Amino acid sequence: MIVKMKFLSVSGPKADIDRVCEVYLSKYEMQLENAVTELKTADNLLPFVEMNPYKEPLAKVEQFVKFLPTGEYHADLSIEKEDILKLVRDINHDYLELMERKELLKRKRDELKERADVLEPFRSLDVDIQKVMKYQYMQVRFGRIGIDYYRKLERYLFEDLNAVFLEGIRSDSHVYGCYFVANADVSKVDSVFSSLHFERISLAGEYVGTPAAAYESIMQEIEDTKSEIGRIRQEIQTLMKSHGAQLLGARKRLENMCDNFDVRKLAARMNDDQSESYILCGWMGEEDVEAFVKEAEKDEKVFIMVEEDRARYFGEPPTKLKNPKLFRPFEMFIRMYGLPAHDELDPTMFVAITYTFIFGAMFGDVGQGLCLFLGGGLLYLTKKINLAGIISVAGIFSTFFGFMFGSIFGFEDILEARWLRPAEAMANLPFIGQLNTVFVIAIAFGMALNILVMLFNVANAAKAHDLENMLFSQNGLAGLVFYGFLVLTIVLYMTGHRVPGNVLMVIFLGGPVLCFVFKEPLGNLVRRKREKIEEGKVMFIVQAFFELFETMLSYFSNTISYVRIGAFAVSHAAMMEVVLMLSGAANGNTNWIAFVLGNIIVCALEGLVVGIQVLRLEYYEMFSRFYKGNGREFKPFNEHK
Repeated sequence: MIVKMKFLSVSGPKADIDRVCEVYLSKYEMQLENAVTELKTADNLLPFVEMNPYKEPLAKVEQFVKFLPTGEYHADLSIEKEDILKLVRDINHDYLELMERKELLKRKRDELKERADVLEPFRSLDVDIQKVMKYQYMQVRFGRIGIDYYRKLERYLFEDLNAVFLEGIRSDSHVYGCYFVANADVSKVDSVFSSLHFERISLAGEYVGTPAAAYESIMQEIEDTKSEIGRIRQEIQTLMKSHGAQLLGARKRLENMCDNFDVRKLAARMNDDQSESYILCGWMGEEDVEAFVKEAEKDEKVFIMVEEDRARYFGEPPTKLKNPKLFRPFEMFIRMYGLPAHDELDPTMFVAITYTFIFGAMFGDVGQGLCLFLGGGLLYLTKKINLAGIISVAGIFSTFFGFMFGSIFGFEDILEARWLRPAEAMANLPFIGQLNTVFVIAIAFGMALNILVMLFNVANAAKAHDLENMLFSQNGLAGLVFYGFLVLTIVLYMTGHRVPGNVLMVIFLGGPVLCFVFKEPLGNLVRRKREKIEEGKVMFIVQAFFELFETMLSYFSNTISYVRIGAFAVSHAAMMEVVLMLSGAANGNTNWIAFVLGNIIVCALEGLVVGIQVLRLEYYEMFSRFYKGNGREFKPFNEHK
């Protein structure tokens, strides 16, 4: 059902807006509208331009809460606003100090890593770095040389150079090492190595001992630095854990305060000579309005006005659905198609009943139906998935029709059919001959549903005061008389009774046809409007002819479309017969693995196809006759709370 909405405005002193949101509006669902644009009749309305002061503290608290282990704390909601802001400031001060120390240590770690990377290629050299750097009569150069140039150096130059090259680590492309040269030959040797693209690497004087010893010392220092960083992380976690309950409570309170402050985006402020006030306006359910007005009637700072002439000033109200828990999952299908407008019928219960009933008739099996019921119900209770809830309810009807058809996991010799067996039941009809009984019942059921949805359309048109659609359309009273009379005639003929005479045929068929053809002029007549036919009489007749042809075709196609109910009931029995044959169950030598897999495959694939086909019947054969679904969703400003 659709909750009846009322438009109201709330006003009071500007400084009191946060209290009103926290004390009153947080209890009731209210969709706020922009007061500046909606209250067109009021003068001197200005928007609020204040920045939300709670967003930054909220972001900080959310950052701090990430350090807390899940599920170990209960939120302390007793903390006051001033205490919350002080708590955030104090924790943030300590947190920033720890983070500063952590960043300094990270920079130190990175610098040490760079120094270790420089030393690593020279670890195999057995030289004391500090000593060789201080030699008086010779120089040492550390660096790397490409492998190809190093081969040339070995082949041609070592014998002619007064230098000694000590090789360190060799990579795929370079040879790392150092060469020693006397002071007198430095220039010549450096020139030769430079010509061979020797890249010098500077080793600073702070390295102590051999490259290997210096490297190990640096790596140990890196590990010590990492440990210190880990201790700081632990200190941060300890800091947050010591205020865990307060932080969770502060986050909840700040979320509320932040949302309440953001109400100003849709509020208006109004200045007079003595004071400044706020105005909030929007939609609220009728019951909530009554409770809100009653609760605030003694509050001198709150003034509430419930508007009566909403259609003239405030447009169409939003749609809020309220259905029993059993039908609530089926609201998903309604939202997929489009929410009903405020003056439409809510089709949720109708969809819930027809969808599950048709699903069960198309997929009747006691065993598989119970599997759908239990599996879908368990998933819905644990995960709150609407589709799982729908599957669970549909499984109940599958189980019911399984008893009616005498089918359990495809076996039809265990249970006695309480009604009929879809693949075997046949009926003799006049003019048509022998036809499967479930096909006949499916078409009759479709006819009844078509008549029912036409009644829904009449009710919707009456609520919307759309006399043209209610009286003269193919789904209005004229269509109801035409289609109902056809159904009555067909039923009388098929059951061997006397059909209505020609006079009744002319009245109950010809009269509605004329209404279809002249729907627009008749609509103008009942609305007391005088409008000429713009396209001319000839074009009007041609257009009316094709529209009438389309109407007759839609009646026929809508009715025949329900044959799929019987077709799937028959095909289910045939598919399970194949499963029993392939698994050997038909011969008494059952391969239980093949039997279980076959049931799972049929249950999954056929369940999916049947679910889609039933939804198609709902949308195209039923909704198209009575439902528009052009409503807008009700979105309260505090819906996440």
